[in-house]
Amino acid sequence: MIQPMLRLAKRFAVLIPGIIIAYLSVRDIFPYFDRRLPLGVAIFVTYVLGAYLLIPALIRLLRIIRPPDHLPLYCVTPDGFASDPLNIGIVATRRQLISAMEQAGWYRADPHRGRYMLRYVLSLIFEWNYPTAPVSSLYLFGRKQDLAFERQTTGLANRHHVRFWATTYSNQGRLTVRSIHWHRRREHVLGDNLLWVGGASLDAGLAPIRHNLQITHMIHPDTNQERELIVSQLRSQKLIKKTDQIKLGNPYRLINRAWRGYLLTDGMMTIVKLK
Repeated sequence: MIQPMLRLAKRFAVLIPGIIIAYLSVRDIFPYFDRRLPLGVAIFVTYVLGAYLLIPALIRLLRIIRPPDHLPLYCVTPDGFASDPLNIGIVATRRQLISAMEQAGWYRADPHRGRYMLRYVLSLIFEWNYPTAPVSSLYLFGRKQDLAFERQTTGLANRHHVRFWATTYSNQGRLTVRSIHWHRRREHVLGDNLLWVGGASLDAGLAPIRHNLQITHMIHPDTNQERELIVSQLRSQKLIKKTDQIKLGNPYRLINRAWRGYLLTDGMMTIVKLK
């Protein structure tokens, strides 16, 4: 009885930022634009500001002020919806990680900048090859990924990709979810031996988003096979010193934000230590 009540309280708490922003939008933001723009445009601008800027920013601020005391099961979209499960971790320096992934046949994704996004859109339209195309930003620990890698299969709508977030960890004894210090991330990580926590998944086409009808990538349900793909490719290049597994949670089915989308995971994270 206590656990369901706690879950209900947490879910209600997530609604609070939305209620606050909705109140401010009706009281202040919409009247401001309504006096300067046509009604339909004023409603649209108010919606965009609230849904895409204010609510995500407030939620991220709350997560920074009151961070969780455990390693999450999955990363989230900028607006807080559940996304890719965490399923792989690599112990390495930043330089070692980049070198190992490139040796295994992966490309580092370009950043979200104007010229790269323009090239990405044109590549989708004209079906150009773009192996380093930007990937969408997902959030973990209140920040977007530090590194992302991809490997195309049959075009930009179908590609393997993995996002990594830098964390520190206690190297005394066996690694567990409690010995990963994600809130102690260092800014200068070029020479640090870190645990790069990642979420690997496969884009398997396009689909509309449930809550706003935007077009997004449909993720293949089996995220476990994406984890195994990376491990096998690193092993084939003789880059792995040892592997281990830690349990993040029980196996679960995660409803994806894409229409009719869902993800399956065994709740395990494979930890790879590079040579």
